[in-house]
Amino acid sequence: MKTILVPVDFTAVTGRVCETAVALAKSMRARIVLLHSVPPPIVTSEYSVMLADITVLTAAAEKAATVQLARLKKSLGAKSVALETLQRFGPPVTHILDQAEKLGAAYIVIGSHDHSSFYDLLVGSTTRDVLLKANCPVVVVHGEKKKPAAPAK
Repeated sequence: MKTILVPVDFTAVTGRVCETAVALAKSMRARIVLLHSVPPPIVTSEYSVMLADITVLTAAAEKAATVQLARLKKSLGAKSVALETLQRFGPPVTHILDQAEKLGAAYIVIGSHDHSSFYDLLVGSTTRDVLLKANCPVVVVHGEKKKPAAPAK
């Protein structure tokens, strides 16, 4: 059975990513593997956060992710597709690419947050890095486009 790897981050685009993955999985008779990678906390100064605080933050993030993954799996369970979940801790791009290789993914279906180029320059883009480095096709699902504000009269 073919595998579609679906990295999720529980943001607004996650629903559209899952809908796209389900449609693709049904057309290919493939299974879906939902992957969430809990990123390590960003520490801007060695004095800003105590090590114990980082451990607490990480544990809370992992627990919240476990709950959200279970909720997402349950909601997608009614869609009649084979579905598994994976949760990892660390850099998302590394885990996405590693899991795609391990699972022999036929596709990766990933969301794009449509950040500005400036944001991507400063923070980076998981989607961009996956597109550049993946050994399988990548389907990018964009978030809802915001409607421009009506001009003032």
